Amino acid sequence: MTIRPIRKEDNPQVAAIIRTVMPEFGASGEGFAIHDREVDDMFSAYSKPRCAYFVCEENGRIIGGGGVAPLEEGDENTCELKKMYFLPEGRGKGLGQQVLNRCLEAARNIGYEYCYLETFNTMKQAMKLYEKNDFVKIPGPCGNTGHFACDTFYRKKLVI
Repeated sequence: MTIRPIRKEDNPQVAAIIRTVMPEFGASGEGFAIHDREVDDMFSAYSKPRCAYFVCEENGRIIGGGGVAPLEEGDENTCELKKMYFLPEGRGKGLGQQVLNRCLEAARNIGYEYCYLETFNTMKQAMKLYEKNDFVKIPGPCGNTGHFACDTFYRKKLVI
């Protein structure tokens, strides 16, 4: 298993993962990240300044990934954990923790002070992971991500 930065040739596999996993959790309607323009070109989206995206590759196949980017219409000290999804064969192996660690390390190195994320109430295992990593549930959304269908929000202080 290799965790590495996204490459241009990963775009089709990463888009397929997002479009496979989100509906599995009932997150396919309007207001969910599955409809974001960046889904088809994640490499370009996360090659921008203050962004990073990591994929999990097993035997030449991408089975999951996640990234950080500036929080849309948020303060400059806050990044958003974005599009962290894993196919069923990538779950329960600690890969979510490993990708989260890489994302948080990248966020700190970029200079972010906080990490924000939005999720959906059906993604219970993801929420357990966030809480285990000191993300604190907050009462409502931050910034303007366009993901109005998300109903659960977290924030983590990155610098102590």
